[in-house]
Amino acid sequence: MKTSRMIAVALVIAVLLGTTASAAFAQATTPIGPQWWPSRWGPGDEAGASNLMTPEKVLEAVKLITAGKVYRLGRVYEPGMPMRGLRNYKLVIPSFPTAGPFAKNRLIFNEEFVTGEIGQVGTQFDGLGHIGVLVGADGDLNGMRFYNGFTGADLVSASGLKKLGVEKVKPFFTRGILLDMAGYKGRMLNHGEEITVADVRATMAKQGIADIRPGDVVLFHTGWGSLWMKDNAKFDAGEPGIGLEVARWLADRQIVCVGSDTWATEVQPNPDPNVRGPVHQELLTRNGIFNHENLDLSELARDRVWEFAYVFVPVPLKGATGSPGSPIAIR
Repeated sequence: MKTSRMIAVALVIAVLLGTTASAAFAQATTPIGPQWWPSRWGPGDEAGASNLMTPEKVLEAVKLITAGKVYRLGRVYEPGMPMRGLRNYKLVIPSFPTAGPFAKNRLIFNEEFVTGEIGQVGTQFDGLGHIGVLVGADGDLNGMRFYNGFTGADLVSASGLKKLGVEKVKPFFTRGILLDMAGYKGRMLNHGEEITVADVRATMAKQGIADIRPGDVVLFHTGWGSLWMKDNAKFDAGEPGIGLEVARWLADRQIVCVGSDTWATEVQPNPDPNVRGPVHQELLTRNGIFNHENLDLSELARDRVWEFAYVFVPVPLKGATGSPGSPIAIR
């Protein structure tokens, strides 16, 4: 009897120790490396790197405005624009006029109805609820981890994310930097061509950019955007972009957002065929750094505008994974 009890106790202890060890292991390691939470801004933070938008950063950006010229960096949302996978976009005027006439002045007006993945088509801003990592078993909501360690169970809701919705992102008014990779290489970058830290440093030196500072937005002009609405099949099939080397280098410099004239900003396909979207995970999930995709950077590059005030306010769609809208650059 005593022996049976001792065996039972030993089994319980073994199970508890095993469970504790497994939990500790799960906390210490993930498919993308060590645990990244809690955030430097606290365990409940949902604003990520947009917390770097301080009054000092705004005033720094204001000093870059010397000519008063404004550049629209967003694409037009329209039928025929490149859209990957099953994404769609449709705008309908339900009737013409939509309503009226009213009163003796015979007022009429029009309205539109928009359907589609509005935060993830065209020029798009990736919010922190867009990308995560599955740490646990397939389908385990508690094993899905996002920025600041929020779980799938924390986020899940058919009517919008309960945490990390794009409405939590603070407005951007900051120093923007354009790295003209196409200008540096003298050509449009190629499908699957990775931008290296050496490329970035050489481009900065050529353009006279001394440094990248906390709170900056860094945009990459690859020339790939010249395919937009001209060769959508090629545009969507892959792209040049940054890899983990540059992503980590930028994260070390505490930027607030990265962006490009491509649909993902990161090199596609990934050099490792067994890995997908690691730059998104490194920037968004691990560091809370945002990503602005499908920008039109051709005019900035043409005018050789390397530093400017970057202005963008995500559309506060409660619970959305991303935002449409057009950022502007002011020189």
